[in-house]
Amino acid sequence: MCGILGYLAPEGTTPRFDLAAAVAKLHHRGPDDSGQWQDGNLGLGFVRLAIIDLSPAGHQPMVSPCGRYTIVFNGEIYNFPDLRAGLEAKGETFVGHSDTEVLLRLFALEGFDACLGKLRGMFAFAVWDRQERRLYTARDRLGVKPLVYAETPRGFLFGSEIAALFAMDGELSRAPDFQALDHYLTFQYIPAPLSGFAAVRKLPPAHAMVVKDGRIERIFRYWDIDFAQRSKLSFDDACEALREKILEATKIRMISDVPLGAFLSGGIDSSITVAAMARLSNQPIKTFAIGFDDERFNELPFARQVAEHLSTEHREMMVRPDAVEWLPRLIDHLGEPLADNSILPTFYVSRFAQEQVTVALTGDGGDESFAGYRRFYQMRRADVLERSGLTPVWRGLRRLTVAVENRLKPNRPKRSFPATRADEMLFMQGAEAYKHLLAFYPDAAKEALLTAAFKAKRGDSRTTAYLEAALARAQDADPATKWCYADLVTYLPEDILYKVDIASMAVSLECRSPFLDHRVVEFAYSLPGRYKLSAGGRHKHILKEAFKDWLPAGFMDRPKQGFSAPLARWLREDFGPILQERLLDQQTLASWFDQAQVTRYVEEHLSGRGSHSQRLWPLLVLAIWVERFGVDVSAP
Repeated sequence: MCGILGYLAPEGTTPRFDLAAAVAKLHHRGPDDSGQWQDGNLGLGFVRLAIIDLSPAGHQPMVSPCGRYTIVFNGEIYNFPDLRAGLEAKGETFVGHSDTEVLLRLFALEGFDACLGKLRGMFAFAVWDRQERRLYTARDRLGVKPLVYAETPRGFLFGSEIAALFAMDGELSRAPDFQALDHYLTFQYIPAPLSGFAAVRKLPPAHAMVVKDGRIERIFRYWDIDFAQRSKLSFDDACEALREKILEATKIRMISDVPLGAFLSGGIDSSITVAAMARLSNQPIKTFAIGFDDERFNELPFARQVAEHLSTEHREMMVRPDAVEWLPRLIDHLGEPLADNSILPTFYVSRFAQEQVTVALTGDGGDESFAGYRRFYQMRRADVLERSGLTPVWRGLRRLTVAVENRLKPNRPKRSFPATRADEMLFMQGAEAYKHLLAFYPDAAKEALLTAAFKAKRGDSRTTAYLEAALARAQDADPATKWCYADLVTYLPEDILYKVDIASMAVSLECRSPFLDHRVVEFAYSLPGRYKLSAGGRHKHILKEAFKDWLPAGFMDRPKQGFSAPLARWLREDFGPILQERLLDQQTLASWFDQAQVTRYVEEHLSGRGSHSQRLWPLLVLAIWVERFGVDVSAP
């Protein structure tokens, strides 16, 4: 696990990029070693968190024995022992035992496209071909490891974090991307290839790129779910196959030359991961859990229950947050606004675990492959109602239900239909309905917030089109699988995995998840939707049935609890002064957003007259990002 970066200037020019400054900017990602390598108009930089082969033989940038190829690589190739054996059978010999060396030899022997098809892991890498004078870059299938880049008249830059690009090129523009910020207000994240900066792009998951003479020659997608592959296994046989695949995916993720443990949140996915580890290890697994003094967000009792059942070496900590100090530093690493507040608990558990281990397994990815979110049920129901022509009938039933609830609960404030987001989406279809369920700022609220100057710079909003593009690739899938896929290629990489990478690497911790193994994902998507989301609306149905005997009785059917922080309280107490300062006193975002509305949100929340945490948190994060990166917020 590392940080990588580099540049490729046009031929015949003198590069003016500061490689050393960029390497220093990524030190937190790799405190064990660093390196720089240059070849005329090409420069590569690297910082190392040593996991496999701790010797100098794992040093990067790494040059092939023939001298033609040089690689910088971030991540883990979990099947590298098998790949190495295959290469040795063809006569290859190795200096060390790192996966980096195996990846470099595989690339040199079989070429870019064939190499990508054989990799099983999480990765972002760049290979320089001195003979062709081309740079080849790629990102793993699910998007676990990030890769950002900029194409400028001075040349092409890439790196693991946006801040490294600015350190490398002091002339790189810091003008914001208004389409990206529009997405951010809706989804709380910015989807690839966009970033918060107009000059910076993100390579999407499962994509590869070829660069020559400082310009991008080609970007292409090398992997996707094949919806024509449909399993014919019975439910019981599918459960057995799933157990085998999770065990095997866990086993290869336990290969490490440094101490290894696991996050144990008390949720189903992390608990299954730890249960699989316990079956594969002859030593107690080190597990780590954090909690909050607000019981609505505290899962420590559930984590403790699993730890006792599996006899893990369990450590837990009650968080006393120093979030006001750490949020700006995390935004520095993010390089752009991300409003998922669970980055803070993810950071806290990472910092806690890093005191004892260098690698931690997680349960990330289970929800998106096995229908873990309520919205999947809501969208499947909407699809069924639409196809059967019963949507008007359902609207009538919901209208009656709201009226009955008003009569039965006279002390509660009266509600009118549509009373919920799920009611409102009954008047929408497809991607628009799904977006409405997800949106932090629904379209109407967002448009009312934006100034005319912001709208002029943004142009037409593309948020619905973004989801439509994902759904178009899943048009042959059943309803439940289709909506899972939408999250697999949007929310999972752009929010969840980005957050985990930044929060864990900020404290030099590597995270791995068996649920992100592409073979596990492909198997999950070959199964009928009813296996994952039962007819009665049971989420993760096959996951719960397959692993119920591995965990305490009744554990699988407790209500889902997200991994998040007590945000409303934090915004009133810990973040109250900074909220007042940035959004009211300094009016940092006044040229972009209607200040009267922003003022109302802040004053009502701080006084307790209202709760606007879901709308204020994105604005606070945005204001801190503007300050930390010197973004120009003057009226366009």
